[in-house]
Amino acid sequence: MLKTKTAPSLRDVAPKAFASLKLAADEPIAYLENWKRETGGRVIGTFPMNFPVELAHAAGLHPAIVQESQTPITEGRGLLPEFYCSYSRSVADQAATGELDVFDAFVLADHCVQLLGAIDVVRWAKPETPNHFAQFISSMDDPWSAGQVRDKIDALRTELEEVSGAKIHPDSVSRSIALYNTDRELLREIFSARRDRSVRIPASELQALIKSSMVMDIEDHIRLLRALIPSLGELETEKPPVPVHLSGHFCAPVKPELLDTIEDAGVIAVDDDLYHGWRLIATDVPEDEDPFDALAQWYLDRNKSAPCATRVQRNVDWDDYLIDGLQTTGAVGVIVLMAKFCEPLMLYYPELRKALEEREVPVLMIETEHEGVPAESIRTRVEAFVERVSQTRAMPNSNHITAQQEVDNA
Repeated sequence: MLKTKTAPSLRDVAPKAFASLKLAADEPIAYLENWKRETGGRVIGTFPMNFPVELAHAAGLHPAIVQESQTPITEGRGLLPEFYCSYSRSVADQAATGELDVFDAFVLADHCVQLLGAIDVVRWAKPETPNHFAQFISSMDDPWSAGQVRDKIDALRTELEEVSGAKIHPDSVSRSIALYNTDRELLREIFSARRDRSVRIPASELQALIKSSMVMDIEDHIRLLRALIPSLGELETEKPPVPVHLSGHFCAPVKPELLDTIEDAGVIAVDDDLYHGWRLIATDVPEDEDPFDALAQWYLDRNKSAPCATRVQRNVDWDDYLIDGLQTTGAVGVIVLMAKFCEPLMLYYPELRKALEEREVPVLMIETEHEGVPAESIRTRVEAFVERVSQTRAMPNSNHITAQQEVDNA
């Protein structure tokens, strides 16, 4: 397949702002170490996927989501089984090798069994560092769900007050909510430009914007996004032959080089439901009610905005959400990125695949691992996927329904 001329990207049209964001995304520990030197502040480590960072920020702490390290797993190999996911093994490895020493405390709001194993290693390796556990309810629409979530918000408030040594006042939480809502709104503006295909933005660059938001000072991140957004108009408009939706990958980011390989092989991502993507920014916290109630409502709303295989809700399905999204964006195929041994995604994937195949939507599953995957093998599979998509779209009797056909049928 002939490779098309490289279109300008964010690194070209907004080099200064993007470079700062990319550096924080690529070197989160170095960014946090530098932040502590400059501010004298304290950093609290949080974990995917539903921690209300506004609470920690309102306590005067700097919340940062612990990222999967890019370094090879060494010490961690002997601390957790190989059948644990790469994120949990990387967290354990970072704890054992001292990479997590920058964090002054760790707080979890929800977790899986594998992450609990990783946190046990953190507690063993850093016994002097506080670890606070919470568990948001996974059943989202039972009569007691809202009350239990609200109770957990109060428990997290108490724990964060203990870590910070300061009371968390409602006004401070409201200010933090407004800041993080602003950041999400700016990120959604950029993602929307990709979704309606008014500009082409590589998936790896969008991931850098999201990942940097997980570790950077929120006000600095907002400032850099505002500096970057006016340059979006300088990006080229591109009508690729195969627009796709990227799905899956909880907790850890997809390796940027894998995203680039996928798009270089003949597709372009126009939408996603990745954690290091749309899933993180899809839901704002209400600003017109008690801020602690609002944080509880934010958690309950998240599964409606971007359904998750780790949550149960009678009137919300990930597969329905995904199919509706295809109608909106015009994506003609789905590439599922599955972190190896991620149990929630592994268990849900057959249902997702069945729903897509019933609509004759081509789907490709790519399993990822910390050590990476062979680029040429992925390229070959994606190119074959492109051919399959092209054949499906050309079939006159295909049941694949486009957005315009839906309108016509209505």
